[in-house]
Amino acid sequence: MTASEIRALFAVASRPEVVSLAGGMPNLAALPLDALSVEVADLVAREGQVALQYGSAQGVPALREQICEVMRLEGVNADPNDVVVTVGSQMALDLVTRIYCDPGDVVLAEGPSYVGALGSFAAYQARVVHVAMDADGLIPEALRDALRTLGAQGITPKFLYTIPNFHNPAGVTLAVERRSEVLEICAEYGVAVIEDNPYGLLGFSGRVYPALRSMDPGVVYLGSFSKTFASGLRVGWALVPPAVRDRLVLAAESATLCPPSFNQMLVSRYLEGHDWRSQIKTFTEVYRDRRDALLSALETYLPEGCSWNVPDGGFYVWLTVPEGVDTKAMLPRAVTARVAYASGTGFYADGLGSRQLRLSYCYPTPERITEGVRRLAAVLEAELDVMRTFGSPVRSASPPPAVGRGPQTPSPDTA
Repeated sequence: MTASEIRALFAVASRPEVVSLAGGMPNLAALPLDALSVEVADLVAREGQVALQYGSAQGVPALREQICEVMRLEGVNADPNDVVVTVGSQMALDLVTRIYCDPGDVVLAEGPSYVGALGSFAAYQARVVHVAMDADGLIPEALRDALRTLGAQGITPKFLYTIPNFHNPAGVTLAVERRSEVLEICAEYGVAVIEDNPYGLLGFSGRVYPALRSMDPGVVYLGSFSKTFASGLRVGWALVPPAVRDRLVLAAESATLCPPSFNQMLVSRYLEGHDWRSQIKTFTEVYRDRRDALLSALETYLPEGCSWNVPDGGFYVWLTVPEGVDTKAMLPRAVTARVAYASGTGFYADGLGSRQLRLSYCYPTPERITEGVRRLAAVLEAELDVMRTFGSPVRSASPPPAVGRGPQTPSPDTA
């Protein structure tokens, strides 16, 4: 495991004068905090003896039933007995990797992919093979080519890890017509599918895409309340086939003994007593406004040669900068200019991504987003000026502290 280079810079980047477009922190200002404070007090008063005690490693039964109701919005019909509640979906991802992978095993993941997933794969010494994406998500033919190439070497990957909706970091969504094809290809080659879907209900058009799990009951589905309710409660889940469930519960027991009962019961009360569907709609409206502010600022300020996607949901825009600019080398200079982003190399296991960076629009206000992009554009212009003057790519004079090679462990700054 290696520390994220971004983490080493966030002692500076977390200062109020720095506009951070790096971290994927949800905007909690839209939550009904007064109502939630009443729920917390009532939970302790009425059910404190249970809520503050050890609980089941699989999770509170009532919450597991409610999780099935949430997943039904995406076409998933699930048995609560097949749901395992975890301390955030990151824990579920880590434990699933632990169950499936031995050192040296191969897993497939989109390129780029979530830094937290790459960190878990590296921690269990699994080798990542990236599969290309385009504007419509994972490319089925690229998946088939990767499986064919690995098959010629006698290698069957343990699973495909995919983020089909509003991808982190790429911001794209897997086209509906590709979903069944991806599942068919994986079934043909005997490869399991891990579907990570924390953003699926945060679409700006109001459309909810069918989960891969709704098309194939063998898919392992990872979900979370971090993006649709409160990330600090750390309540996620895995919906797994029965053959995997018991192993996952054992792995969860060894990791945490049990997920916090208090947090689960608070989430359960929120789902039961509040209009959580309308709350999600409120979140999406807030994030859509911030996305629009980011896209407008990119169009206004960025120099020629830059390109980016237009996400229809989620938290992120994936930006490609002109040839010769190294976003990892540029990051310390950007922080000095009081703007932060996530450099693209952290989202690849093979060293790619030096021309890309991830911009997160979920947390700052539209005004701060605009100012952050203006500062980023000035840094980019300075990099390009040096290149035009000296005719060579810009390199950092010395690497940032705590830079490691390969996948990096996640942090709240890069989630």
